[in-house]
Formats: sequence, C-alpha cells, structure tokens
Amino acid sequence: MTTAAANLLRQFAMPPLRASTILIGFAVPISVALDNVLLALVLLGILFNGRAVWLIATQNPVARAAWLLFGMLLLAIFYGAASLREAVGILGKYADLAFIPLFMLMLPGEAAKRRAQYAFLTAMGITLLLSYLVALELLPVQHWMNTSVTADNPAIFHSHITQNNMMAFALFLALLNLREVASIRVRIAWGIFAGLAGINVLFMVQGRTGYLVLMVLLGWLVWAAPAHYMRLREKRWSLKQAVVAELIFLVLVVAVCSVSPRLQNRIGMVVSESQVWQTRQAKDTSIGDRLDFYYNTLQIVQQHPVFGVGTGGFPAAFAQQVQGKDVAQTRNPHNEYLMVTVQAGVIGLALLLYLFYAQWRCAPLLNTPLEQDAARGLVLAYMVNCAFNSALLDHSDGLFFAFMTSVLFAGIKLEKTGG
Repeated sequence: MTTAAANLLRQFAMPPLRASTILIGFAVPISVALDNVLLALVLLGILFNGRAVWLIATQNPVARAAWLLFGMLLLAIFYGAASLREAVGILGKYADLAFIPLFMLMLPGEAAKRRAQYAFLTAMGITLLLSYLVALELLPVQHWMNTSVTADNPAIFHSHITQNNMMAFALFLALLNLREVASIRVRIAWGIFAGLAGINVLFMVQGRTGYLVLMVLLGWLVWAAPAHYMRLREKRWSLKQAVVAELIFLVLVVAVCSVSPRLQNRIGMVVSESQVWQTRQAKDTSIGDRLDFYYNTLQIVQQHPVFGVGTGGFPAAFAQQVQGKDVAQTRNPHNEYLMVTVQAGVIGLALLLYLFYAQWRCAPLLNTPLEQDAARGLVLAYMVNCAFNSALLDHSDGLFFAFMTSVLFAGIKLEKTGG
C-alpha cells in the first residue's frame, strides 16, 4: 500500500474509531458485551497509528506508569505454577491498562474529552432513572437487568458494588460541572442529578465501598473547591480554613449516618462481623470471609515477597494456603493491592502505587480546574476501591479506570513533565 493510500485510509478510519472510544464511556456502566465490541474496534487504531501509541506510552507519564505495571504482570506470566492459559487469561483482565495510550490517542482536544465525559454521565443518568423506577416499583425487574436487582437493592446493569462506585464518581463529576457553569438553570440541573445520585448511593443501593468512595470524593471537593473559588478572587485559602471546612463536613457525615437506619445497619454490620471474625467464630459473613481472604493472602505474600507467585497464580496459591482450614475458596482476595502483590510481588505493588502517584503528580498540569480536581478525585476513588475490591482485575471497574484516566490525562502538558 502506498503512503498516500495509507493516509487516505487513516483519514476515513480514525473518525469512527474516535467515536467508538467516546462511546465506551456510555457502554462501560451498562453493557459488557457492548464495551467489548467497542474495544475491538478501537484496537484497530494501532494498525493506523502504532507509532503514535508508542510515543504516548513512552512520553506521557501516566500512560508510561500504566504500561510499566502491565509490563510487570506480563513478565510474571512466565514464572509461577499457573498454566500459561490461565496466566494469559488473568493478564487479559488487566489489558485495560495497556489500552490507556491508545484511548489517549483517540481523544484529541477538549471537545472529544468533554463528549467522553458526557457519554459516561448520560449512561449514569439512565442507570439512575431506572434505579428509581425499580425502587419505587414503577418498573418491574427486566430480564436484561443485573440478576440480583431488587426494589431494595436496585443495581440495574452491574453489581451493587460497581454501580455505587461509578455513581459516586458521577455525582462528583456533576458537582465539579456545577461549580464551573455560569447558567443558573444548568447549575440546578447538575444539582438535581447530584442530589438524586447521592440518595441512590447512600440509601438505595447496598454497595458499602460506594459509601466510602463518596465520602472521600466529597471530602476532596470540600478541600479543593473553596481553594478554586479563592484563586478566582485572588485570595488565599489557608490550611486552617481547609481544616475547619473538613471538620464541618465530617459533622454533616455523622449527622446523615445518625438519621438513617439503613446506613447504621450497613455500617454496624461491618463492625459486628469484624469483631466476630477476631474470635475466629465467623461463619458465612461477607466481612468475615474478606478478612479471611486478607489474612491468608498476606501469608502467601510473606512466602513470595519479591516477585510473587506469578500472574494467574493466586487461586492455586490460596487453595494451598487454606488447605485443611475452614476458609471459603476464592479466585481473588477482594483487594487489588494484595492481588497485585501476590502475583508480582512488592515490585508489582510499587508499580501500582507509582501509577497512582503519577496521576496525582500530573493532575496540576491539566488544562482546567475541573480536570485537575477530577483527576485527583479519580486517584482517591480507586485507592479506596482497590482496598476493598480487586478493582483493576474486574472488567467494568478496570475499564472505567483506564477510560477515565485517558479522558483526564490525554491533555497533559508533556513539555512540563520532564518526561
């Protein structure tokens, strides 16, 4: 193929590939099948711009950190007891990290990134509407909904954990948009969305990780938003003022928890089940099982601290560790820090933390205050999520992390990063 023909093919192919990338934002909260189709289409972009993807992966600090983590997990498939097939299967679940520079390539300019953000918020708006309709019993549970959806736990498309985590971040983005717009009507619309989303997270859907993610994001907003407004007025936001604002926020959190029996019950269950586990009497409780997973996974880490047991090696290593014990079997410890450390050792853990560090460090280099605060909010949300779930291993959570990372950091000012 001549250079002219290749350029012509690229010219016609790139617009639909960029549109497919934007649509991933809509698909990831709704349909695994649809986002897999879109991923396959976006992957074709390497055929037309492989060199550009490589340049982003090596020059963009966030994309580079993501590739380093994925590269370590790739290396770890070649050692350990897991079969190559199983190791590659687990590696494939982390492939979203490798897509980050490709997504960045497909999101050139502020307009494309804004559309991608709105695609996600549109999907969450649909999820929110359906969640309320099911909760109010105005809409019967449909066959295409999540199999565990009920009026008492209206998680529509994904598990209650995934929906609550994504809804918390959608609420956070809505408040950041509310902060930026001048139109009173648009502000009211964002405020209504955020209010309904908050009720959905705290009082309707049962994902406890979502409670923590929401609290952390709102806490970050309380810290960052006043500083933003003070900068606009050329005034200084002092540490003392920030601490007072956080204390007021914590008082409001305690007040909300004290008036909600549902929240008290969910939080109290964590405390009581943890106390029971400490007596080694926990049987068939969610918290007890998780604590068993954490404890026994740490034992595996102590035995293989540097390089781990290899990618895909967790199930066999865990089964061996709990052999003869009254402990439930699991294929992941429901903690991404432990999952990565078991497979790739402290080297893998260091690279995961480095990825979060790179995002945090590069956030101030983004073009707008909304992007800067959203980027650090994303880091905080996933640091919390990874403490209670294998968030990057999970398809939907992992893809959302890669997608939103790309949306936010595609516009990084590379000349200022030194990389």
